[in-house]
This record gives sequence, structure tokens and C-alpha cells, in this order.
Amino acid sequence: MPREGTGPDFIEALARGLEVITAFAPHRPVMSLSELATGTGLARPTVRRILLTLQELGYVRADPQGFALTPRVLELGVAYVRSMGLWDVARPHMERLSAGTGESVSAAQLDGSDIVYVARVSVPKIVALAVQIGTRFPALQTSLGKVLLAALDPVRLEEVLAEPGRSGLVPRWQPDRAEREAELRQVRARGWALTDEQLTLGIRSVAVPLRDGSGRVIAALNVNAHAAETSVERLLDHHLPLLLQAAGEISADFARLETAPHVVR
Repeated sequence: MPREGTGPDFIEALARGLEVITAFAPHRPVMSLSELATGTGLARPTVRRILLTLQELGYVRADPQGFALTPRVLELGVAYVRSMGLWDVARPHMERLSAGTGESVSAAQLDGSDIVYVARVSVPKIVALAVQIGTRFPALQTSLGKVLLAALDPVRLEEVLAEPGRSGLVPRWQPDRAEREAELRQVRARGWALTDEQLTLGIRSVAVPLRDGSGRVIAALNVNAHAAETSVERLLDHHLPLLLQAAGEISADFARLETAPHVVR
């Protein structure tokens, strides 16, 4: 039900917007206007205006079955990551992977044609780009993004890549359609993606998918290295096997988390 204000400074419109955002649950990633109106106790016209505002701001996207949150909600205090309940499970694996490779380890999800970092274990190195949770980069020029794009069906892929990016970064690699399709075919065939200074000079990385219990790709995990310190051969021969092992363990934990009973308080 909508919250009642407790004083003259209470902003009802803000409270209603937050009610709509928090109505989305891990087991209900897409909800219709009617479901959101029922869940919040707000009138359908009010919910519709809130959703359209959130969509314009980039916090919600329209879906054929209704509406869904976007990773931009991370900017509201990492609420998106915590709402999924996954990254506390992934973090110990990421820390071990970082210790085993001596490199930073990150997880990301798609938000339009960008990736958004949703989890990270970093090592203190001087790199060309600063990365933290909530950072976004163009998807196609990152190993994380290639993995995520390769998992999309052709129609959805074109829709995603047609969306304007919001990273503000112009990547070095600007492939034509044939190059892009060839790259993503290769990613699908081998199950991992490599980026070698395609985003910017000095950055190379390798990424693999993270899957839920049904096998659906829900995120990507990578090891990121400085090109002057780590060769492609080192990245693939040493780091990639450790990355594949960590991703398998994280995906298995994700599947167990989905089947675990939820305690209702």
C-alpha cells in the first residue's frame, strides 16, 4: 500500500516512485501495469505516469509483457545488485580468482547497448580507465559485453545495439556489421570472449558467461589486465582456465540459491 507521510516535508510523489521500484521482486523481473498497480495500491494512471518517468530517466524499460528495471537502478545505492541476491554468493569466488590471477575481476550485465558493472574485486594497478560498480562501457568493445551480446537472439541483438549508449566513451574498435557478426559467432562457438585494446589502449580482458539454474546467461565475468604487463597468451593459457572454473562454481551457486527456500518475515 502507498506510504502515508509523517510530516510536512514528506514528498508523496517520490515515495510513490520508490514504491513502484520496490514492487519488482527477484522472481518477478517483468510486471504489467495492472500488477504494479495492484502491488503498490496506487491507481493505474498514477503508476503509468511513474513508469513513463522512470523509463525516460533510464531506470525502467518497456517489455512486451510489461515493464522491467534496468541496471541503472544501481545508481540508487546499488539497490539493483542487492535486490537480485546473487553477488554475495559470487564474491568469494571472485576474490579467489583475483588472488589466483593477480588481476581485477568483474561481473557485468547489459543495459541497452552498454554494460554496467554490478560486482568487482580490484587490485591496485594503474589502468587507463577507472572502474567501479555502476560504471558503464559500450558493450561490443568489451569482453563482458561480447559474451552478453552473443547470448541474445538476432532480433533482440539488433534492438539492443540500436539503443544509444550512455557511457560517454568512444571506443577504438568500430566494426562493421560483418565484423561484428563474425566476432559474436566466434564467441558463441568457443564460449568465451577476448578483448585486446578494442575499448581503449592498455586494456585487455577475457570473459565468460554466468548462468542461472535454467542455463540462461544472466551476467558475464571477466579477468581484466594491463596490456603492458599481461600477454594474450598468459591471459588465455593461465587466467582463462581459472576464470572458467570460477564461473562454473558461481553459476552452480546461483542455481542452488534459486532453489533455496525463502524465509518470509
